[in-house]
Amino acid sequence: MQASRKSTSKVDSRLPKKHIAAATAVAFCLVGVMSLLPSKNVQAKRNVIALDLPADAPALSQAASPAPSTPDKSNNDSAPKTLNWQETTIASGDNLTTAFKRLGLNASDVYRVANTSTERKPLRRLRPGEHIAICLNEEGLLAQVKYTRSTLEHYLYERGESGFTGKKIVLQPDLLPTYKTAIINNSLSLDANRVGLSQAKIMELANIFGWDIDFALDIRNGDAFSVLYDEKFLNGEKVGTGDILAATFSNHGTTYSAVRYIEQDGSINYYTPDGKPMRKAFLRAPLDFTRISSNFSLRRKHPVHKRIKAHRGVDYAAPRGTPVYAAGDGKIIASGYSKANGNYVFIQHGGKYVTKYLHLTKRLTRKGKHVSQGKTIGTVGSTGYATGPHLHYEFLVNGVHRNPRTVKLPDAKTIAKNQRGEFYAQTTPLLNQLSQHDGLLLAQADLHD
Repeated sequence: MQASRKSTSKVDSRLPKKHIAAATAVAFCLVGVMSLLPSKNVQAKRNVIALDLPADAPALSQAASPAPSTPDKSNNDSAPKTLNWQETTIASGDNLTTAFKRLGLNASDVYRVANTSTERKPLRRLRPGEHIAICLNEEGLLAQVKYTRSTLEHYLYERGESGFTGKKIVLQPDLLPTYKTAIINNSLSLDANRVGLSQAKIMELANIFGWDIDFALDIRNGDAFSVLYDEKFLNGEKVGTGDILAATFSNHGTTYSAVRYIEQDGSINYYTPDGKPMRKAFLRAPLDFTRISSNFSLRRKHPVHKRIKAHRGVDYAAPRGTPVYAAGDGKIIASGYSKANGNYVFIQHGGKYVTKYLHLTKRLTRKGKHVSQGKTIGTVGSTGYATGPHLHYEFLVNGVHRNPRTVKLPDAKTIAKNQRGEFYAQTTPLLNQLSQHDGLLLAQADLHD
């Protein structure tokens, strides 16, 4: 030690004082620089921050990617890792950017996921009530995105070496045929709802029979229906309803039957048991079932003019803004406004039939346009000579007014002969199931009598 000190003192004695001061300053600088070097945690954070790039930035190179962490040998490598998922519900007006922002992500994350190589379109059509969930990896980078459209339809987006890739996941539920029946004592909506049919399923039932029954006027106490439809279950939990498989509707003593048939192109239509389509060339009523305020009559006292005047159509009282549908395929031959009719639309159906729609609040079509059956052409209003919101509907055959409720409507084509075998193979089991339920119900009723 003494020799060392002597040696040092000799060196010190050889150096001028200003050199000693300079050496000391350099030493302090080196210590300061060492203290500023980032730790591993800080470097990892910098890598995360480095991903916050503008949308037009090029992809990161491998050198810029964070190095994989070295596994801790003291831990059990076989233990499953718990993924940290965060979820948000899509609200009205949301898009991917606003949803990601709530989850703490940035514009760079939106850019990478929105430009996934597969399944990018669904992310552009987010709807309220749907869900977006994200999962970060160990470095804090976005690793996975789950987009849930419904209980059965999901999309999964995963980070890969060349960006995100997406895949659609559709879960297949168990289908349970379910039978419901009711006698109408109050209204179709009320009595059908009491036996467990949703409003959507009631409207589906009405749409199937809507070419034969005017649900605004023709429903009477004592009418009845029976319906067989699928209920969907996933892991023992009901997640929705499927198609109506078969149904009957008894109206004014006449029973109508319908059965589902899946066409060769995958489309679904409903037919009578002998293969005639339920869909006719015209709807019996051009709006969803409501109530009649004035029926077809050649001698009716006009509510505005207070004199006897022929009423050559049917008035459907309905709330203002109720959609009005084209009763059949055709061409708009008039769409305008007059003092008496208010807003009106006339449709020519081939060379024989014309339908007229009066007192509309809005016209949603124009002259010369072709429309298909069921297309919304306007909304219920009270324009022109009208005392309240309603649709005045007329039906003309060869220029002569006919009662829209009773006029005989042209039939559509029946199932082709070369499809009859497939038709009966599909529909007979469904009709048998419905018949068995109806028979069991009648037998139970006889036991109680």
